[in-house]
Amino acid sequence: MKAPLPMIDGVSPSCKWLPAGPWETVLDFLKERHPQVETATWLSRMARGQVVDETGLCLNPGSPYRVGACIFYYRELESESSIPFVESVLYQDEHLLVVDKPHFLPVAPSGRFLHETLLVRLRKKGGLETLAPIHRIDREAAGVVMFSLNPATRRHYASLFQNRKVKKVYEALAGTLPGLSFPMTRRSRIVAGEPFFRMKEIEGVPNSETYIEVFKKMNGGTLYQVSPVTGRKHQIRLHLSGLGIPIVNDKLYPVTRSAEDDDFSSPLKLLAKSVSFQDPLTRRERYFESGRTL
Repeated sequence: MKAPLPMIDGVSPSCKWLPAGPWETVLDFLKERHPQVETATWLSRMARGQVVDETGLCLNPGSPYRVGACIFYYRELESESSIPFVESVLYQDEHLLVVDKPHFLPVAPSGRFLHETLLVRLRKKGGLETLAPIHRIDREAAGVVMFSLNPATRRHYASLFQNRKVKKVYEALAGTLPGLSFPMTRRSRIVAGEPFFRMKEIEGVPNSETYIEVFKKMNGGTLYQVSPVTGRKHQIRLHLSGLGIPIVNDKLYPVTRSAEDDDFSSPLKLLAKSVSFQDPLTRRERYFESGRTL
C-alpha cells in the first residue's frame, strides 16, 4: 500500500493496521498502544494533518475507531543522541546501494533511534525516497549492508537472502579455547529469550547454523572468520558465546550488562566483512567487502 503521507527529512510515515478491540476513537487506541507518547503530542500531530487513514483522510481526536483501517503517522523523538561515526558507500547503480556501516548505527528506525539511523541518513544525503534495506545487521556490529533503490526489482534481491543464496562472511574477535577444534559448524535451536531483546539456545531441532574457522591469533584473543548459513537474530553472538568464546565487548551474551549510554570506545568486535552472490538480473558474480577492521 502506498503511503498517503510524503517522506519528510528522510523519514517515511509509520503505519498500523487497527485490530479488533474496545476503543471508541483512533486517539483512544493510540494512547493505549503508545503510552510513552503524551496525549498532547498526538493532538499536535492531528492538528498538523500528520495522522491519516489509508485514503489520506486526516484524523482528529473524535475520529471513530474502524477495525481493519490502516493509519499513517510520523514518529517523533523529543531527543536523540548523535552517533559520531560515518558510513561510506561501497557501490551504487540503479538497483542497489551497498554501504559500509559503522558500529552503533542502527540500519533502520526503531526505539530511541530515528534520524540517527543508516536508512534515514542515506535518504537525507541522496534524496532517495525509494531506498529500503534488503537485509540488516545488528546495531552494535559494523560492515556491509545492502539496500534496494528500485521497488520494481527489490523482490529479486530480497529473495537471495530468503533463499540463502548470499554468502555472508563475518569477522569476530573473541577468546581462545584450547579444547575446541576448528573449523567447526555450530547448529542449535534459537528462540526468543528474556528480556525481549535477547535470544537463547534451547534443546530441539536446530533452526540455525554457523560455520566458524580461525582466521588468525591476536593479542588478547583470536580473530574468527564466521559464515552464517541461516540468519537468526543475534545468531553469531549467541553461537560463539555458547561455545564459551563470547565476542569481545558483547553486552548481551553470555550475560546482559546494563548501560544507559553507548561506550563508543568499546565497540562490539563483530564485522560483516563481505557479501557475495550471483546477481539475479545480470547473472554476474558480485562481491562487496567492508574496508573496516577490528
